[in-house]
Amino acid sequence: MTSASILWRRVDRPGHEAAHLRAVGVGWRLAGSAVFAHEGAPCHLVYAVACDAAWRTVSATVEGRVGSTPVAIRVEADGEGRWRVNGADCPSVEGCRDVDLNFSPSTNLLPIRRLGLAVGQEARVRAAWLRFPGFTLEPLDQVYRRTGPSTYRYASHDGRFVRDLEVTEAGFVTDYPGFWSLEAGG
Repeated sequence: MTSASILWRRVDRPGHEAAHLRAVGVGWRLAGSAVFAHEGAPCHLVYAVACDAAWRTVSATVEGRVGSTPVAIRVEADGEGRWRVNGADCPSVEGCRDVDLNFSPSTNLLPIRRLGLAVGQEARVRAAWLRFPGFTLEPLDQVYRRTGPSTYRYASHDGRFVRDLEVTEAGFVTDYPGFWSLEAGG
């Protein structure tokens, strides 16, 4: 697989998101655009995540607007677990390998691809979580358990948030219960 595309529909509020994954050089590029409502205001966020060949996040950008507030975030990771946000060191997420964009289902693909779990296997990861709508980068402990050929159980917040995720062969989530549903592609 050298590329894949998907379109999601938000199920908890008005909105859509389109994403595209493609191989680039010796790594991967995940890019997309989310348009949705937040507290009665329109949001439009365009993102791009670059990963190395081992699916570790190298960089991420998020640009757009939340209502009338502009957003311009640049995240960089050095592959050794050190992170920077808009040029400033971010030691709170040191050791993380994956960026997780809180507003998007697309970045669940990163640990799914990086871990390569067999059915029945489970792994704990700590993601650099870009929270929405404040856009702060924080550590988020997560657990991925592969429950079937195309299903995973995802848990975070010490098990207080749990979802059974269906995914495509590329690793895109097709059903994120309560939040996102496949509209096209995959």
